[in-house]
Amino acid sequence: MDLRKLKTLIDLVSESNISELEITEAEGKVRIVKGGEAAPVQYVQAIPAAAAAAPAPAVTAAAPAAAAAATPAPTAEPSGHVVKSPMVGTFYRAASPGAPAFVEVGSQVKEGDTLCIIEAMKILNEIEADKSGTVTKILGENGQAVEYGQPLFVIE
Repeated sequence: MDLRKLKTLIDLVSESNISELEITEAEGKVRIVKGGEAAPVQYVQAIPAAAAAAPAPAVTAAAPAAAAAATPAPTAEPSGHVVKSPMVGTFYRAASPGAPAFVEVGSQVKEGDTLCIIEAMKILNEIEADKSGTVTKILGENGQAVEYGQPLFVIE
């Protein structure tokens, strides 16, 4: 990715109301996160198949501790039917701050019942159960950001 394109992406993020942008192309991956002081930019070069054993070079404008904190360690897949996040956004267990949670551990759910809300770009998206059963684990934290494909609930 050339520097002109990278600068354009940084300018777009700083002038918009989005806080994070991630783009993956054949030659690498760019992640821009808007912060209070300066927007950290991380650029990772794609690893050619022949050099898969060598570490990928990375250019980071953020502090190394911040870059390490931004990448969570992978966790083991829970047993049972896992309901995963269909989008990136903010996870909410209830319709409003004072309202009761849609489901609790031990709740019986039917296919189509609302489990939670994910807010993305100021739009509230209800996430429904895709299987009937009992909620055995709630893996999302209320008010926290979730990624696409992140496990949220376990239903058995």
